[in-house]
Order: sequence, then structure tokens, then C-alpha cells
Amino acid sequence: MATTTARASRRRRLAGAAVAICAVVLAACGSSSSSPGTSGRVLLVGSYHGKQGQYHTIQAAVDAAKPGDWILVGPGDYHESDDLQHPPTAGQLKLGEVGGVLITTPDLHLRGMNRNTVVVDGTKPGSPECSANPADQRQGAPAADGKPMGRNGIVVFRANDVWIENLTVCNFLAGQGGQGNGIWWDGGQGTAKIGLHGYWGSYLTATSTYYGPVAEDATYGIFANDAAGPATWDQIYASNFNDSGMYVGACQQVCGITINHAWMEYNALGYSGTNSGGALVVENSQFDHNEDGFDTNTQILGDPPPPQNGACPDNGISPITHTHSCWVFMHNDVHDNNNPNVPEAPGYAAAGPVGTGMTVSGGRNDTVMDNTFSNNGAWGVLFVPFPDSDHPYPGVTCSGSGGTEMQGLGCVYDTEGDALLHNTFSHNGYFGNPTNGDYGQIVLTAGKPQNCFAGNVAPDGATPANLEQTQPTCGAIAKTANVPPTLLSQVLCDTGFGACPAGVSYPKKTVVTMHPLPKNLPTMPNPCKGVPANAWCPAGSGSALPAPGHHRTPTLTAAASGTAPVFRQWSGWRA
Repeated sequence: MATTTARASRRRRLAGAAVAICAVVLAACGSSSSSPGTSGRVLLVGSYHGKQGQYHTIQAAVDAAKPGDWILVGPGDYHESDDLQHPPTAGQLKLGEVGGVLITTPDLHLRGMNRNTVVVDGTKPGSPECSANPADQRQGAPAADGKPMGRNGIVVFRANDVWIENLTVCNFLAGQGGQGNGIWWDGGQGTAKIGLHGYWGSYLTATSTYYGPVAEDATYGIFANDAAGPATWDQIYASNFNDSGMYVGACQQVCGITINHAWMEYNALGYSGTNSGGALVVENSQFDHNEDGFDTNTQILGDPPPPQNGACPDNGISPITHTHSCWVFMHNDVHDNNNPNVPEAPGYAAAGPVGTGMTVSGGRNDTVMDNTFSNNGAWGVLFVPFPDSDHPYPGVTCSGSGGTEMQGLGCVYDTEGDALLHNTFSHNGYFGNPTNGDYGQIVLTAGKPQNCFAGNVAPDGATPANLEQTQPTCGAIAKTANVPPTLLSQVLCDTGFGACPAGVSYPKKTVVTMHPLPKNLPTMPNPCKGVPANAWCPAGSGSALPAPGHHRTPTLTAAASGTAPVFRQWSGWRA
């Protein structure tokens, strides 16, 4: 996300679908006393098992913390308000330096003692936990024109190596300033510079219960931009967001993140990623009941610089794909993404095509392998162009970022060098419109490296039908465009950019439904793991982890093609 304008513009485009590493991370926390392998102090917020901490608010502990410290938070409903007590300047608002909890100190570990009962709540103090009542919402400090600027939940602003774990964030709303993010690692949005290195999140929940006017809704759940790895998100959940449940963008092919055991549902997009690439792995995760399950895209203005490029940095080879593609989507379950009744973002009619499991829109060198796509009524997977008529970000040109100027469309970014390999499709395309099926491709320009398709089990067909025969190998330069006219008309119809042919129908919004959180999302088994001795975690209560600043960089780990996805072990999460 760059600006409100850029975000809205992304939704106005045909692609409409606007959009390493294997390690399970259990972060450490710290104390005034130390144990082997740990350092720093522990700052305790609230109470735990009848023992009162030193601080009543998370922000007070954050303000008192020094690099290397750990902050533990006891169960409670925390109505944090740093952004209201210290209203942001216009410059801070533009960069995203605004949050109910604002962290600018590096090498901190913030950990709740229970994922489901430690709640950072955007509603007014005294309101019921995560209240849906309009009167209980707080839209942010007023701007000069009197309109509320919006709020974010927990923001890590240009601070390296910060861990956030084992808590829930709810009801932080966008306001007029284009905020509305639950948990955000922000290297300085819209700067086209990496301003943050190293971030970790696990056992995190982000949601909103409130739906109102478009500018008031929650926007993104778990979010990172202008940030480089090493990074891991593990055991995360997000729902009810009007853009996406999780987002990684603007990371200049140094994303360096593995997303593992994520569950995204009831969002406009389960995942969105603009101009993010390099080593980015999404695995063992579930995307369901979104309007469009998963989107990644290229954009000329928003979250610069373009393009979205999954090629390995420095022309490297991925040990997962054994190719130059380090952006990998594997062993995921993408099902039942047919929900038009999600919260409505600006330009909502141009959101991802309803009934689509995954859309790669103007992305390149991305690998989609060994996943299951089922019960998506329009298409399981779409590869489509992203036509962008925005003014380019300063210093960016269309041709210089891999696009092609086309009259009436602006800068067109086609998909290039993407691979769809060994996926299993089942009962996709049941809306029954022409071309609805397992997967499809539209390429508007010739002379670009072609996508490739191989080994997919696709009983409900592809458009064009012979992609596995004509494009079995990635990278060959395509001599012609590939624009199936019926598929193009159906995508235009589904996204709202074109009239629907006679007899064609896609689900339309009737009423927005905000869904409750699933019960008993997994919490950290031992929240004292790695914690030096303190009042809540006596000596010996948990094993030590690497001290802050000395985290081992996760390494890419290959998974055998065709192995049973791990998500089968936790499919019981489904509500």
C-alpha cells in the first residue's frame, strides 16, 4: 500500500485481481535477569496468574524498552491510543508512522501470553471487546479539515528485528488518511526504499467486527512494506478486511519471507502483494471464502518500485524450484473463494474476480506448485495483465519496468515466466459461464518470456485448452499475444469492467456479512519459551532462543513434489 489514491487506483484496473525460506519461528522474550543464550530485560504489561506487571499499557512498556528487551502482555482488552495522544503530522501519516502501539526501537520482542485473550482493541475504552457498535469505534485524530485520519493497530516503524507474537488485534479503521492496518511492519510506505530489515510474527490474529462507510473500514490485517528479510509469519489468521487479510509489498526482490500456516478468509483478497518478489514463500496455508483468494501484481505507482518479480536475487537458483524463481506458492489449500459479500473497498466493483482462487496479475517469475484449488466457482487460477494508467512513480518508466504502453490502457504489465506446476484442481468453474474452469491465461503483448504449465490435474479445463502442450517450458520468448476473446470478456464481466454477455452471471454483493473469529485459534504452546527468568516465567520455564540481533537466517528448504500438504493437519480450524 502506498497512498489512498494508489490503493484505489489498483482496484480500478482490469487485472482487478490486484492480487524463503522454511522456518517455524518461536521468538524469545527477555528479563532483568538473564539465562543462557538470552539477554535484555522483561517488561510486564497487565497481570498474569495473579501477578501484576509494571505497566498498564503496551505503549508504556514500548516507550520504556531498550534494544534487546522483551515485553510480555497478560490477558486483557487493551485500548491502546498512542496515535490519539500524539496525533501524527501529515508527513508521519503519509509514511504510516501512526499506531495505537508505535514501535520505533529495534530488537524488541512483543509477546502476548495467550493469542486469544490478549487483545489490542481499536474501539473506545469501556466498550465490549472488539465491539461492532458504530458508537464504539474510534476513527483517529482529526486532520486540519476535521476529518478523522484513521488508525493502525501495532506499527513497527523503521525498526529492525522486531518480533510480534501471540495476540489479537481488532477494529483499527482507515479513516480519511488511508490507514486501517492491524499489525504493520513499515519501512516507510511509498518511499521506494528499504527502511526495515528483519521481522517476525507468529500466532497472530487480525480482524474487524465493524462495517460502515468505505473510508471507515479496516483495510489490511497483517502487513509489511518497504521491508526486507529475513522474515517469517507463522500461524497467522485474518478476516473481514476490505483489501486483504495479509500483504507483502515494495520489497525490491529482497522480501526474504516465509509465510507458513496462514489462514485467510472473508476478505476481499486473502493475500495481496504489489511489487514484491525475490525469495517469498507461501506454504501450508489456507485461503477460503474470500472474494478472490490470493493476488499478486505489478503496479507503476503504488508500493514502488515495479515490477513484481519472483526471480532469485543475484541470478541465484532456488533449492525449492531448482530454477531462477524464488517466489513460491506451494502446498496450500485454496477453496470456496466465491464470496461477494465481503467489506467494500474503494473501487470495489473492480476487485478481484469473484469466484477465483488465485490471480497473478502482471507478475513475473512466480512459481505455483503442488497446491489444491477446489470449489472456486469462476476459475482456480488466472494469469492476467495489469493495465495501469496511473502516473509513474518518480524515476519509473513503463518500458524501464517491463511494461508496454497501449492506447486506452496505459502501461500494460503482462505475466512473464510464471510456472503452474503439479497442482490438483477439483470442482472449479461451477458457475458454468464460458471459460470458467481450472485455470486460464491472457497475454496482451508478444515478445515476452512465456509462462509454463505442466503436470496439473485439471478436470474442469483450461483456457486456452492446450496450454500444457504449447507452453510446457518457461522463458521461451512468445512470438504472439494470447488473448482468448471469450476469457477476456468473462474476466471483464466478473470484475465489472465490461458488460456481461447474455446469459452470463457472477455473484453480486447483496449484504456485507462480518464473520466472528473461529473459536480457539492455536495459541503459543509455551509463551515462556526463550524467556529469561522473571515474575511470570520462572527460571527454567522455557528454552532459550538466539539473542536479539543474532537471529539465524532461515534457509530455503525443498519439499518433495506431491507430498501431502501439512495443512491437512490443521483443517479443523475451519469454522
